[in-house]
Amino acid sequence: MTSDLDNPAWSALTTLQAHVAVGDSLARRYPPDIAPIAGIGTRDRRAIDELCALVPDGDVLSLPGTLEELAPLLPASVRITLQKRLVQMVSVHPPEVPSPSVDVSVLSDADVPEMLSLVALTHPGPFRPRTHTLGTYLGIHVEGRLAAMAGQRMHLPGWREVSAVCTHPALQGRGYARTLIARLVAAIRDEGLTPFLHVEESNVRAQEVYAALGFVERKRLPLLVIERASG
Repeated sequence: MTSDLDNPAWSALTTLQAHVAVGDSLARRYPPDIAPIAGIGTRDRRAIDELCALVPDGDVLSLPGTLEELAPLLPASVRITLQKRLVQMVSVHPPEVPSPSVDVSVLSDADVPEMLSLVALTHPGPFRPRTHTLGTYLGIHVEGRLAAMAGQRMHLPGWREVSAVCTHPALQGRGYARTLIARLVAAIRDEGLTPFLHVEESNVRAQEVYAALGFVERKRLPLLVIERASG
């Protein structure tokens, strides 16, 4: 059986996040300042052509789980810069929300410079200046600087994605990420939705952390990152 989660970006961009989608009937993406993420709805030449038209000059486009393997179908007009697999995990056992030991705040436009700096330092995945507009993003500040953050990205019927989970390297090991994830999972479940997330297949440590927080592996999805070919 297939699921909306098998093609998460397409599912989100054609339903609950259609209002931010760029593209046409067969290929859609988030605006570049929100996320370099796209999907297609069918494996045919028209869809591939629509997708390639969405690849901007000087930027990349990430394709998570778009109808499985797309690499053999891509034309010479685009170049694959990265090809890997993602472990998709869903929340089945809500973690206990830790007692307040740190202040957790909702991040806003004013926090974007610090959010971008933290992402550049930790590389949790695609994050752009307006990614935080897709859902609630939470942060923990230590001595006036952003120490950790996590938020909500893709939103499709029945599901919300937990994304951009990261902690400053000098402040890891204090349970900040666990606190933020537990808060987000509780909030998503309060909406009647199920949280899910993606982690690189090679990042076994993160998978173990998420498993300890009640997430289980659902599926391994292909991920392609493409750019416009030069010349």
